[in-house]
Amino acid sequence: MQIVVLMKQTFDTEEKIELVGGAVAEHSVKYIINPYDEYALEEALRLREAHGGSVTVVTCGPDRAVEALRTGLAMGADEAMRIADDGLAGNDRAVAAALAAAVQSLKPDLVLAGLFAVDRGAGSVALQAAELLGLPHASAALKLEVRDGSGGAASGAAWSGGGGRVAVVERDTEWGVETVEVPLPALVTAQQGLNEPRYPSLPGIMKAKRKPLREVTAAELGLAADDLAPRTERVALEAPPVRAAGRKLAGTPGEQAAQLAELLQREAKLF
Repeated sequence: MQIVVLMKQTFDTEEKIELVGGAVAEHSVKYIINPYDEYALEEALRLREAHGGSVTVVTCGPDRAVEALRTGLAMGADEAMRIADDGLAGNDRAVAAALAAAVQSLKPDLVLAGLFAVDRGAGSVALQAAELLGLPHASAALKLEVRDGSGGAASGAAWSGGGGRVAVVERDTEWGVETVEVPLPALVTAQQGLNEPRYPSLPGIMKAKRKPLREVTAAELGLAADDLAPRTERVALEAPPVRAAGRKLAGTPGEQAAQLAELLQREAKLF
């Protein structure tokens, strides 16, 4: 079973974040694997242990993203690929197209990704890639099993594969847990609670140095300018406003209630 994990290197949201010129200052943050992508990688490793095959981690990012890929290899992935993000950074549509082209070249049975990246929070890149590839997909997985299929609908992927198998996904929704079945090849995004990611072991870290890590550009993946044209634009990135100090209301309970109602109407504009 061939599995691809889409991974992103993000800044650690637990660290202090500084904005300079409308962008996060790289010198002030620590970079890590996007936590939701760690759930996806852990699930891929568990599926490989159960069904055999290989796991390839793929990212679209700058040179520093190699560190995240090496960590993924140390956790147990077999191979890695970095797509240079020259001109693609901040363009979700272009990143999705680049990732889709990489997946197309690898022709996996299953693609796994995090539900969203904690730095942008859009949660759309993996699903855009699935749409471009014609892959059925299920998001926010809390449980994932691969089983033999019952001869139902086929995957829309351009490549053959899947062996008649299906992914049975218990997914987190606004109305509770929903169970769906999708034919392979397919894409599934991981929600917190799917598993507990493992830590890289010392032998794993040593082996990671010798595992294949390929670097490609969007042009080498056959992408044209139209494929990478942005569909959205971010016009500003600003820090949240400083929280104002609390205010103590004086007077009798009735006077305090009247003052509170006036403040809610005049300043908070709640009614």
